[in-house]
Amino acid sequence: MLEKVKYAHIPAQREYSFHFDHVKIKWNEQITLHQQKTWELSYVIVGSGTRIIGDTIEPFSRNEIILIPPNIPHCWSFDELDADKNGEIENITITFSEQLLEKCSSAFPELETYIKKIHKNTEALSFKGETLVRLQSILVQMAKETTIDRLSSFIKLLSIISSVENTSAVGRPIVEDKKTKRMQKILLYVMNNYQNTITLEEMAQLVQLDKSSFCIFFKKMTGKTFFSYLAEYRIESSCQMLTKTNMAIAEICFASGFKDIPYYNRVFKKIKAVTPTEYRERI
Repeated sequence: MLEKVKYAHIPAQREYSFHFDHVKIKWNEQITLHQQKTWELSYVIVGSGTRIIGDTIEPFSRNEIILIPPNIPHCWSFDELDADKNGEIENITITFSEQLLEKCSSAFPELETYIKKIHKNTEALSFKGETLVRLQSILVQMAKETTIDRLSSFIKLLSIISSVENTSAVGRPIVEDKKTKRMQKILLYVMNNYQNTITLEEMAQLVQLDKSSFCIFFKKMTGKTFFSYLAEYRIESSCQMLTKTNMAIAEICFASGFKDIPYYNRVFKKIKAVTPTEYRERI
């Protein structure tokens, strides 16, 4: 289990002003929770699951594009059931430094206003609507371009991501205190093990607390009990399977960590106000 946030290492590439990465990899080979000193623009082309960005953990789906400011911890945990036929996910990632933004602002006065707006972003942003469509088009085109052509495309990206229209915040910087680190550890463990049986004993041991102290700590930090949170997480995971696969309800029940089908149905209806079957039909 991850003890601390890792810093992503990007190989030095002096011949490039920014790093462009278009990959198809196995669904479980993504880098774990990490942070870096560069900005990151990430486009999930194939895949869905759960992501952590700063203080926020929530489901994600394919086609999303996220802008992450420097030094915000983040990771994407992909679902095996939403990979391609080869078990692979696909994404495009661009990372660029503060120094590059400063040089662009200095060299190109036309960009100064846009870059000032980018610097005002302290939260990770998800793009929507027409802005999302434009970004998707440019990023896909960049995968086919030469390094020279990518320079002009990158400048277009800067002008688009500087706008806060059609965006929503999906993660804020976190204060690196003991409580926050403890919660990160708990949430990561749930992300990686929700399909299995999870006990209070193992969770308490994970963060070096006794069971009673763990329960008090988790309730204080989240406003809910650990098992309520775990049930909600499993239900959200099962919703992804209901909408993106043709698996039977019983299969989804067990794949999302429940051991009893009637109990799964009761919990699902309590949280979503409909049965799993009704939820699938509505979607």
